[in-house]
Amino acid sequence: MAATDCVISDFENIRPYVDREIPAAMERIAASELFPLIASYVFPDRNMEEVRSHVRGIDSIGRFQHEVMSVVNEQVIRRSMTEFSYGGLDRLDPSHRYLFVSNHRDIMLDSSLLQYILHVNGHETSEITFGANLMCHPLVIDIGRSNKMFRVERGGSMKDFYRSSLLNSEYIRHTITRKRQSVWIAQRNGRTKDGIDRTEPGLVRMFASSMPGDKLASLAELNIVPVSVSYEWETCDILKTLELYESRFTKYVKKPGEDLNSILTGMISDKGHVHIEICEPIGMDELEEFAHQTSHEYVKSVAALIDRRINAAYHLHPNNYIAFDMRYGTKRYSARYTDAQKESFCGRLGELARYEDCDRELLMDIFLGIYANPVKSRSNAISL
Repeated sequence: MAATDCVISDFENIRPYVDREIPAAMERIAASELFPLIASYVFPDRNMEEVRSHVRGIDSIGRFQHEVMSVVNEQVIRRSMTEFSYGGLDRLDPSHRYLFVSNHRDIMLDSSLLQYILHVNGHETSEITFGANLMCHPLVIDIGRSNKMFRVERGGSMKDFYRSSLLNSEYIRHTITRKRQSVWIAQRNGRTKDGIDRTEPGLVRMFASSMPGDKLASLAELNIVPVSVSYEWETCDILKTLELYESRFTKYVKKPGEDLNSILTGMISDKGHVHIEICEPIGMDELEEFAHQTSHEYVKSVAALIDRRINAAYHLHPNNYIAFDMRYGTKRYSARYTDAQKESFCGRLGELARYEDCDRELLMDIFLGIYANPVKSRSNAISL
């Protein structure tokens, strides 16, 4: 996991840290007022001052990922999952670098768990896109940039958006082809709230914008690999339900500290079985099928291809089948779950009863949709 010290001035405001910047970052992390809270979760059996001294002694990104972030993932897996599984690693060539395009269900864990899989199996970890809105605290910035995260701007004027989009495209291509580091990015801005995983065509357009002369080569050079992540118990499912509910009546505005709360909730909440599937890379032969299309049609076709990979590989859990049958009043999938599993799911659904000022039926329908929609998406993807 050695980090390159290649730094291009144009990328100074968005890039991750390099090794020479790690010692100072570790000093700031160890001195943070939030350090004891985090350290007690990551290293529950170690003395606080011992952990602080350990962190201050870390001098590279590789050591930080191996000695801290791997342990974070191990604690999350041990404390909040009944099972963690993954597949498709054999589709990757360790000597190649890839652009991992993932569905997005949890702010931190989608990318973090993939890094863990790569690391424990001897692959180079990837750099990770991180929304500027999530850089909400100096400690988060230091941890993120020490963990190969680079900044992606959100919002602003159309002119600002275009400039930041082009810069991100140039940085992604530079990282994969010159720095020889893979990159992880979500298939859309923000997490999927309704259980429907869909790639934004604008994201594909962004990928290609840094090599406008050849639409096929521009994407083939990036080695796009769709990644499908599924949680038996969707992280922040109640919070997502409430956000979607509020959005039905007014424009949803995030509350102060909401993103940080979602990160922490995602880490500690029960997730049951979590599965990550690394899908087949998208090759030039597939892109050539869209060669005759206009640029607009082309990015939509590539986005749809990514979606088919992600949805076909999505690991459905009993909760998904239970929600589908409950939402649509069928028993189509009753053989795929037990009475005990349905009772457990209904218990979670019953937690919505405490929101007395909301339309209960609408809340329930939104909640069921989060779990039921992947059943339809996977069925459609497989039938194509």
